[in-house]
Amino acid sequence: MLSNKKELYLNCLDAVNEQIERYQKEMDLIKESMEANDVKTDYDEDNKGELLSDFEKNASRLSDAREMKESLSRIDPDHYSDKISFGSVVETSGNYYFISVPIGEISMEDGSSVYAISTEAPIYQEMEGKEEGDTFSFNDEEVKITAVG
Repeated sequence: MLSNKKELYLNCLDAVNEQIERYQKEMDLIKESMEANDVKTDYDEDNKGELLSDFEKNASRLSDAREMKESLSRIDPDHYSDKISFGSVVETSGNYYFISVPIGEISMEDGSSVYAISTEAPIYQEMEGKEEGDTFSFNDEEVKITAVG
């Protein structure tokens, strides 16, 4: 899995780009709907308020997705480290993790799954700075780190 760091990085970038595109499209549709509502003489104020609320939610999500893309741009997919830090791929006795942005489960070409998590994730707080062979406790379970890259 560690050898697939570049593929993992690109999959995360694709997922973030899809989010950005989805939120932008949703905002464009809402904007069109709001503008169409303005033309009518009997438009519903509640509907306009709901549209504005949805627009603001999508704008916030779009901003978050752009921040994730910015964070990803700070990762060098060709860099490997012995200690777990931002940009590391971590193999544990139970799962694979990519310390990057909070996307969640990423499916790889070989059928495996990796969890893309941020440095804010509670499990990252437990594994930060550790190396291959170290263990940590998470959710009352002892987890062994089997590889770091």
